[in-house]
Amino acid sequence: MATKPAQSFRKDTANTTGSSGSQLDRAVPLASAERKNSADRPPPAADRGTPAGGERARIDRPGKPARVHPPRGIARSTGVRAAPPDRQAADRDERPPTDRQASVPSTAACQEAVETPHGETSTTPPGPQRGLPKESPRLSKLVSQLAQCSRREADEWIENGWVSVDGTVVNRLGARVNPKATVEIKDAASKHQIESVTIVFNKPLDPATPADEGLETAATLIRPDTRWAEDGATGTFQAAHLRGLALAGKLDAEEHGMLVFTQEGSVARRLTGGGARLEKEYHLHVEGDLVADGLDLLRHGLSLDNVKLERAQVSWLSEQQLRFVVHENRKRQIQRGCELVGLRVTDIKRVRIGGVSLGKLPPGQWRYLRPDERF
Repeated sequence: MATKPAQSFRKDTANTTGSSGSQLDRAVPLASAERKNSADRPPPAADRGTPAGGERARIDRPGKPARVHPPRGIARSTGVRAAPPDRQAADRDERPPTDRQASVPSTAACQEAVETPHGETSTTPPGPQRGLPKESPRLSKLVSQLAQCSRREADEWIENGWVSVDGTVVNRLGARVNPKATVEIKDAASKHQIESVTIVFNKPLDPATPADEGLETAATLIRPDTRWAEDGATGTFQAAHLRGLALAGKLDAEEHGMLVFTQEGSVARRLTGGGARLEKEYHLHVEGDLVADGLDLLRHGLSLDNVKLERAQVSWLSEQQLRFVVHENRKRQIQRGCELVGLRVTDIKRVRIGGVSLGKLPPGQWRYLRPDERF
């Protein structure tokens, strides 16, 4: 039993040796064939050598046309040549600076420095100016910044001749001046305080003038020469008193009397607001025969356009003159109410609004609202 495994081992060893020998015999001719093929191949580029300049020679492939590139400086897509650099600017940059130029920084040096990836700093040259040129500032803006006041106060100081530019008085609104100019303000401007004013005007009767044009005429009549000589209000007329002056309470074309112009929003709301409950007194000249109980109907018994009118105070001032006191006065309300009771109104004048009366103010003249008067 012990001799059989030894024989089989030797047999297997012999078989293994024989097979390996045959493999070696087959590998010899393959190695010789590879050496032959390598000898036929062209040597690599490193062995063939490179041309001068260190660049490899381009190998033209057969059957494929070579690419044609445009000359340097011409765009491939549009064919437009780029603008050549400014040689004069380049010469100035390369020219060594003088002692005076070295002490004064250039425009490019004053610009923001741009840091390059290598840590160096460079400045970009100034580009072309875009947009419209910057306008000079208004004088009112400079005055408001200089005196720490509002634009409205600055405009008033300019109109009153309290502002001078480089020694010359400028009283024109909207004037533009050099920002480096010398602006001087008189002491009278600092003592002046802006106060909103309210003006009472006696509108004259002019039936041929439409309502809107009559109001415009009334606004133009508010001038220093049309101020009532007996005006008890202290203070002088100023051009700023006309700025923002609003009419509070209109009159129809056939009506005349008291008009109020004001710069105060609170006064305008009390006179014309939706909840305005101020009394308005009118004096009327009438003609015709009053129906029975006509006064009672005028006081609290009439309706216009299916709307019942509010109570009114109606009384006789003379045989042909009536006094009306109402809280509301729609368009031609009083005239239409009188027609319902047999009367025709020939003249109507408003003489009072709230606690302020027209008094002896002549037609076409105006006065300031006194401090003791309130609407």
